[in-house]
Amino acid sequence: MDIGLVLQTDPPAQKLVDRMKRAEAAGFTHGWTFDSVVLWQEPFVIYSRILAETTRLKVGPMVTNPATRHWEVTASLFATLNDMYGNRTVCGIGRGDSAQRVAGRKPATLAHLGEAMRVIKGLAEGRTVEVEGTGIQIPWVREGAELPVWMGAYGPKALALTGQVADGFILQLADPFLTEWMVKAVRDAAAEAGRDPSALTICVAAPAYVTEDDSPAAIAHARDQCRWFGGMVGNHVADLVSRYGEHSSMVPDELTAYIKDRQGYDYSHHGRAGNPDTQFVPDEIVDRFCLIGPVDAQIAKLERLRELGVDQFAVYAMHDAVESTIDAYGRSVIPAVS
Repeated sequence: MDIGLVLQTDPPAQKLVDRMKRAEAAGFTHGWTFDSVVLWQEPFVIYSRILAETTRLKVGPMVTNPATRHWEVTASLFATLNDMYGNRTVCGIGRGDSAQRVAGRKPATLAHLGEAMRVIKGLAEGRTVEVEGTGIQIPWVREGAELPVWMGAYGPKALALTGQVADGFILQLADPFLTEWMVKAVRDAAAEAGRDPSALTICVAAPAYVTEDDSPAAIAHARDQCRWFGGMVGNHVADLVSRYGEHSSMVPDELTAYIKDRQGYDYSHHGRAGNPDTQFVPDEIVDRFCLIGPVDAQIAKLERLRELGVDQFAVYAMHDAVESTIDAYGRSVIPAVS
C-alpha cells in the first residue's frame, strides 16, 4: 500500500514544501494538497517547488474541479509539470465543493465533470480533443506523457461515473464498511462499461492522528483534532440526502444518519481543527472515518483497508501533530504496510 500526505496550501509555502520533503524521506509516495484558490494559495505554483526539491514524490490536488479553471489551462498546468519533472503528477478531481461554494456557486454537474476529465487527460497526454466543437491539441507535449485522473465521489451516480471513465477513485473517509460498498460500486460500473475493474487505483484519504497510547485523554484530544473531517464529508452527505432523501436504498444509512443535527457550514473554517461548525459530528463518526490511536491501531485499520482493495492511504494532516505524524508513519507504519 502506498502512503500519501495531504496538506493545505497555507502560507508560508516553504513550510509546506519542507513537510513534503520530510514526507518523501519518510517513505511517502504522494504529496497532495487542497485546491480552493480563495481559501488557500495557488497549488500548482507550489507543486513546481515540491517537485524541484524532491526526486520521487508524485503531486496533485485532492481535489481540483472543472469550474475554477478552463480545462485547457488545467491540462497545460499538469503537462508543464510533467514535462519539467517527468510524469510525477496525478489529477485528483471532483465536482468542486469548497472551491465553488465559497464563491457562491454550485458544484459542477456530473456531466460537466465527465467531459472535463476526458479533455484534461487527453490534452495533457498530447492527444487532439474536441472542446465545444473545436479540435485542439497541446503541440509541445512529448510522447509518453501520462496523466492519471482520479475522481472523488460518494453518491451512486458519481461512483458510476468514476468506474466508467476515471483511472482511479478517491474516497474521502476510512470507514471499512463504506469503503467496501463504494469500491464495489465503482468496480461494478467499470465492468459494466467494459473496463478492467482491477486497473482502477483505489485511494482512501482521511485524517490520521498517531497517539503515544490509547488512554482516554490521548484519544479524546486526537478526536477533537480530527472532528473537522466529519463536517467536511458532511457537506457531500447533505447533498446526497437532498438528492435521494433520508433512508434511501441508494445510499447507506451508515453514511447519512450522522448529519441529522447539522445546522450549517462556514467555509472560512473548512478543513481546520477546531472548526466550530462540526460539533454535530459524534465520536463514533470520527473513529469510523479517521485513523486515531497508537501505531498498532493505525496499522490494523490500514491492513483492513488493503484487504478491501485500497492501493493508497492519503493522510490528511490538518491538526497539531503534522510532523510527528509524518515521522511516526515513516518509522513504523510505512514499513509495515508498504
